[in-house]
Amino acid sequence: MTIVGRTQVFLLPDLGEGLSEAEIVEWRVAVGDVVTVDQSVVEVETAKAVVDVPCPYAGRVVTLHGAAGEVRPVGQPLITIAPLDGGDEPAGHATYREEERAGSGNVLIGYGTGHGNTTRRRRRPRLAVAPEPADADPTADPTGGTGPAAGGAPDAGAGSGDPARSPAALVISPIVRRLARERGVDLATLRGTGPGGVIRRADVEAALTVPATRLAAVPDPQPGSAPVGDGDVIVPLTGVRKVIADKLSRSRREIPEVTIWVDVDATGLLETRASINTATPDAPVSILALLARICLSGLRRFPQLNARVDTEGQRIIQSAGVHLGIAAQTDRGLLVPVLRDAQRLTTAELAAELTATTAAARAGSLPPARLTGGTFTLNNYGVFGVDGSTPIINHPEAALLGVGRIVDKPWVVDGQLAVRKVTQLSLTFDHRVCDGGVAGGFLRHVADCVERPALLIAAV
Repeated sequence: MTIVGRTQVFLLPDLGEGLSEAEIVEWRVAVGDVVTVDQSVVEVETAKAVVDVPCPYAGRVVTLHGAAGEVRPVGQPLITIAPLDGGDEPAGHATYREEERAGSGNVLIGYGTGHGNTTRRRRRPRLAVAPEPADADPTADPTGGTGPAAGGAPDAGAGSGDPARSPAALVISPIVRRLARERGVDLATLRGTGPGGVIRRADVEAALTVPATRLAAVPDPQPGSAPVGDGDVIVPLTGVRKVIADKLSRSRREIPEVTIWVDVDATGLLETRASINTATPDAPVSILALLARICLSGLRRFPQLNARVDTEGQRIIQSAGVHLGIAAQTDRGLLVPVLRDAQRLTTAELAAELTATTAAARAGSLPPARLTGGTFTLNNYGVFGVDGSTPIINHPEAALLGVGRIVDKPWVVDGQLAVRKVTQLSLTFDHRVCDGGVAGGFLRHVADCVERPALLIAAV
C-alpha cells in the first residue's frame, strides 16, 4: 500500500503460496464509485484459483490500474482510493498498515482486515453482454465493451444496448466468458439454460464441436520471432499452464524417478463397492474412494513413499500425516487438490470429501492452500479411456499411483480361463527415498487389496 498525498494506492497483495502474479478477470467497481472497508473490488485469477480481492479501506475510486485480461505482478498498483470530500484518512488505513508491516497478506474474501462491524455494500451481479462475433476487434474486452486503459474507467457504453450486440446473451460468470473466448465460441449464438436465460459453462461446452481456430488478443510477433501461419493457435504459457509446465519440468530435473506397473483383477473390488452401496445407499462410495483407502493402507505399511527430499538440508522428510492429492482435469488445466490428513477419514468420509473437492476444483472455487502441501498423489487416468501411463511425480512429493481403465479381459482364475474386470496400476517413485523393494512391496500390497478386498479389511 502506497500513500500519494491523501490518496492511497492499494498494491496487488500476495495471494498466498508464493504466487507472483494474477490476471484481472473483472472489476467489481468503476472510477467514481464509493467503496467500503473489505468490499470486493476486483476478481482475479491466479495460477491456482479465481478469487475476489477486497479493498482494506474506504473511499472513492480514483484509478483502476489495469484492464480485464491484463496480468499484474504482486506488489504493483491495483487500485487508487481517495477519501470522501471532507473526510479524514480513509477508514481501514491504520489497521491495514499494521498488517502490512506484519506481513499479513490475508486480504482475500473471508480474511478481512479486522473491521468486523463494517457494513459492506453488496453489489448485484452484472449481466454481461456477449462479445463481438469472430471478426470483431480481438483487443476488445470479452465482456462486450472496450476494456479500460490502465488507470482509466471501464467504457460507460459497454453493455448499454449497442444494437451491434445481442442483449439476449446473458453471462454472469467470468469463467464462462473466458472459456468461450479461448474456444472461439460466439456467445451471441447460444441460448442459456440457466435461470433467466443465463449462459452457463455447460452451454459453451455443448457448442464446442471443433477446436478453436484462433485466439483473441494474440500479441504481435516480437522482432526475430517466427511468423504465425494461417490457422495456427497461439496459447500463451501463462497462469495455471505455466505453473504446470514449471512444476513438471522441475520434477523431471530434480527427481530420479522410476515407474513400475502391474495388471490386476479388479472384479472383487467392483463387487465390494456394489455391496457397500447396497448396504449404504445414502452414502455411496466410488472406486476412487476405495483406491484412496487402499493407498492409505499401503502408505501406513510403507511410509517411505509418504515423503519428500529436502535437497538443501540433505535429508528425507517422512510426513506424519497423509495429505492425499487427487489429480483432477479441469477447464483451467490439471489441478491436484489435497485432502489433508486423509488417514483420519473413514471410507464414507473419503468418498464425500473426494466428490466435494473435485467438484470445487473444476468450478475454480478452491483456495490456493487446498492445492498445495500434498505428500502422495492418486491419479485416475482411466477416465480418459487409457490403460497405462508413466506419470510424472507431483514435486516435491516422492510417489504417485496411477490407475488405468477397468475393462473386460481374459484372465486365469484357479487354472481356468475367465473374463474378468482388469486394470493396470502404475507407481512412479523417487529412487532417492527408497529402493525397488519398498516400491514393489507397496504396489503389490495395493494390487492384492484390489484383487482381494478382504485383505484391506484385515489390515485396518
